[in-house]
Amino acid sequence: MPTHKKPSTDPFAKRMPPPTSGFDFKENPTWRIFRIMSEFVDGFQFISELKKEVTFFGSARLSEGNKYYALSRELARRLSEDGFTIITGGGPGIMEAGNRGAREGKKGESIGLNIQLPKEQRENPYLSRGIGFHYFFTRKVMLSASAQAYVFFPGGFGTLDEFFEIITLIQTKKISGAVPVIAMGAEFWQPLDDWIHKFMCEWGMTSKTDPKIYRITDSVDEALKIVSQSEERHFF
Repeated sequence: MPTHKKPSTDPFAKRMPPPTSGFDFKENPTWRIFRIMSEFVDGFQFISELKKEVTFFGSARLSEGNKYYALSRELARRLSEDGFTIITGGGPGIMEAGNRGAREGKKGESIGLNIQLPKEQRENPYLSRGIGFHYFFTRKVMLSASAQAYVFFPGGFGTLDEFFEIITLIQTKKISGAVPVIAMGAEFWQPLDDWIHKFMCEWGMTSKTDPKIYRITDSVDEALKIVSQSEERHFF
């Protein structure tokens, strides 16, 4: 007697083609979802092992010899000496300086959350540990997930994107308002602050108290004091 194969109860069975069908893993939305899920799982597992994190943001294009490279390196070194873990995007420039200073401080870890890009981004040599991401949005979640302070140095569109995302999360109380956001470099950040006050605040686009979310400074000592007074956080 002929036998009949029992229909599959797997909800994905009808959507998954046989191996010989020329299936394009890169373009299939189901596999994209799996890849995103995998990045979140791996990322949260990775950062769950860290403590006393301070996240540094800034341009990948500022090399050694630039004053902000030096400031990033010095602040990271001094924070590391106090046992803080320094997290960066893992690439060159300000990120390299932060990881380099963390290694020189020796008591805190030097962590990189890298992004895969066709140009510019490469993993710097000063990481004690690191992890790579394909998607910007999963990486950004990890950069913001549990740090007890955020330090922003001058940078490009990516840095500004991260800056406004962090202060928006604090403004909307997705992150505690007690978490400090430090903008290092008045010559870079003060014109932006002036614009925010003149247009966003005066036009009623945001509260006049919202710019207090961040602190602009040129002083490593002041930044160190602010971070030292912050409280350790866990996942938001």
